[in-house]
Amino acid sequence: MNKFIVVTGGTKGIGLAILQKFAQQGFDVATCSRSQKDLDTLKSELEKQHSCNVIVVKADMSKRNDIKVFSDAVIKLNRPVDVLVNNAGYFAQGQICTEPEGTLENTMEANVYSAYYMTRELVSLMKKNKKGHIFNMCSVASIKAYPSGASYGISKFALLGFSKVLREELKKYGIRVTAVMPGATRTASWEKSDLPEDRFMKSEDIADLVYASHALSDKSVVEEIVIRPQLGDI
Repeated sequence: MNKFIVVTGGTKGIGLAILQKFAQQGFDVATCSRSQKDLDTLKSELEKQHSCNVIVVKADMSKRNDIKVFSDAVIKLNRPVDVLVNNAGYFAQGQICTEPEGTLENTMEANVYSAYYMTRELVSLMKKNKKGHIFNMCSVASIKAYPSGASYGISKFALLGFSKVLREELKKYGIRVTAVMPGATRTASWEKSDLPEDRFMKSEDIADLVYASHALSDKSVVEEIVIRPQLGDI
């Protein structure tokens, strides 16, 4: 049986690149999105290109009920989860004193609570099998404050903290935890930017690092990955 990866928010950007990379390596995959059309396209393309099964579920990971819908669909497959990538989230520009009321709550739900609850739902499968790898998609904003992304930065600092706590809780079960902290990557968050391409990383570079970290023996864990554009932060 193929190994199995679950990626939240896997139809675009880094999430999509990770799914494609692991599918190339023979993994079956499961992912979610708010767009059924995007999910159907992804399923068709991945199954056509690779010898893998693709499970897709329409879900908004900022909503607790939708998280349960997606996680229940994964659990019903009755198979080990080898890799979980908590990738769902979004960037909201603004400053603490001026951003619209509710920005922090909405950002935390999408960027932090989604990872927290999805992990809680699936980690028992990993504990049962005494193995597994959880990747949390943090950001360089997890370690450096940027004035133009207040709630986003707060959420990413929190996600890094979540990763550190999770690492301590799960290491005795043979479950690895990795916090991934990319700098500016050419994704939908930057689609309106007029900056040149050489100011951004490729999503495929992040996916390659995630796969390489997972491919290490179970005697080692990459706890944190920091990767930035060659020309530095934007």
